[in-house]
Amino acid sequence: MSLDVSPALLEQAERGEVDEAAFVDCVRTSLPYAWEMISSLVAQLKVDGGQFADNQTPPPDEQARGQLLRALASDAIRGALQRHFGVRLAFQNCHRVAVFPLDSSVDDRLAKFTSIRGQLLNQSPEMRDC
Repeated sequence: MSLDVSPALLEQAERGEVDEAAFVDCVRTSLPYAWEMISSLVAQLKVDGGQFADNQTPPPDEQARGQLLRALASDAIRGALQRHFGVRLAFQNCHRVAVFPLDSSVDDRLAKFTSIRGQLLNQSPEMRDC
């Protein structure tokens, strides 16, 4: 299961519209490793400035890796996180998460990060089975 959905949130979804803040809180509590990773990168981007901030350290275990995969592979979760933090998220190799500001001045850097070339250059034997 991807998220630990409370009965109240499930009931809300069954009725129709879901409060996005409640959904984001569900993500925060269900995927704490992914939440902390993205939160820390957003903070790093704000402090350091620049075009993006990224993580290059593999998760400590498969549970943490799974959280990143669930958070970034789900369009709904990824979109909610991007809106909540006010950033664009990019993802490579089951662990390399990057946050980019919404500013269009970094569009070229984002395109390079998410390109086929960028993916190929970010390969290593250690990440073969990630």
